[in-house]
Amino acid sequence: MKKKQVFIGFALLIALFIFGGIQYAKDYRLALHLFIGLTIGYVMQRSRFGFAGAIRKPYLTGDSSLTKALMFLFSITLLATAAIHYGAYVNGADVFYRAVESGAAVIPGSDYVEPANIATIIGGILFGIGMMLGGGCASGTLTDAGEGEGRGLIVLFFFSTGALWGAHDMPWWTQSIFFKIKKQLYLPDVFGFMGTIILSLLGYLAIYIIAKKYEDKRRKENTLQLEEYADWEKELSEPTEYKFFSKETYHKFFVKRWSYYTGAVLIMIMFVAILVTTGTSWGVTAVFAHWAAWFYQALGLIDVSSWGWFSGRMDAINGGFFNHPGSMRNMGILLGALIAPLLAGHFSFKKNFRLKDILFYAIGGLLMGYGARIALGCNVGALYSGLSNMSLSGWVFMPSLTIGGILGVKLAKKLKVKI
Repeated sequence: MKKKQVFIGFALLIALFIFGGIQYAKDYRLALHLFIGLTIGYVMQRSRFGFAGAIRKPYLTGDSSLTKALMFLFSITLLATAAIHYGAYVNGADVFYRAVESGAAVIPGSDYVEPANIATIIGGILFGIGMMLGGGCASGTLTDAGEGEGRGLIVLFFFSTGALWGAHDMPWWTQSIFFKIKKQLYLPDVFGFMGTIILSLLGYLAIYIIAKKYEDKRRKENTLQLEEYADWEKELSEPTEYKFFSKETYHKFFVKRWSYYTGAVLIMIMFVAILVTTGTSWGVTAVFAHWAAWFYQALGLIDVSSWGWFSGRMDAINGGFFNHPGSMRNMGILLGALIAPLLAGHFSFKKNFRLKDILFYAIGGLLMGYGARIALGCNVGALYSGLSNMSLSGWVFMPSLTIGGILGVKLAKKLKVKI
């Protein structure tokens, strides 16, 4: 353990609390989202929880631990959000796309009930390929960048550029056949709340069983490679006389690797926190388009004020990076992922990739950014938030993302991309 890093980690945490106080004085939402983001980033780094790995790891190693934990995350989040939705529904609220017309109160998170269309499938496949070439999904790219993966910083830049490119092209997509053949469906409208819960849980259980059987198959073939924790991440042996103020206690709280299931529970709590405090759900990639817009406009290369996608977002663009709640949340994820290895005393900047890999990281980032825009979300917004808010679009995006992910793994393996 590098003790100097521990002091830097605590100093950074204190600085962020001070910064959070400054942000709170401007708008409580800025501080709220900053600290939610910090928590998500910290949790994802400590537990190594990620969406891309749920596809990549079973294919490459046969280990389905993360895939099964992801199904657990979807299940517990569904139970929480369904209760919130039902509570709002019985009090007269309606799903977003109908409430806009009727003037009724909006069910929290139902603005993520997006239309399922051909673009959802295309975008999901593009995103899946991109996240394998780039080595991570949207939240995973932020986490990678924060914990010192040089690859993550490269992917993040091109991810944001791809999101901006997709935003530029959105007027064409929305007028095309890819968007016009659609089905916008809030699943409780057809199956009721209880029916939707039962069917969704059965779907997650089926995926869990398939993943488990595939792992068993790889074990019988002797091709299973279970993930091993680094020695410093493992539990320390208990001393004869336990003292609370000891290295064992510090290790338990700040160093020891968390399980995927611990990560899932804490991510669910943060998901619900976003839902109940904002009335909307968790998304990542729309903010990336904002980041790229701020960057390229500062260089004088573009002006997004006339772009259709930004027509309702110019207040955010004019407000700037530090005055946008979603921007603070994404920045918080990155910084939370930085704080975790610093407090553990094991931060390192990793740049063990070749020059040619940069090209593939750039392509992966562009595909993820563009795919997320036309699919109206990424692994978080279109998949996690879509499924948890009981939208048909989430179930359409999931297999599309999986197909793209498998294609991406094969491509990355063939091209020998270091991820």
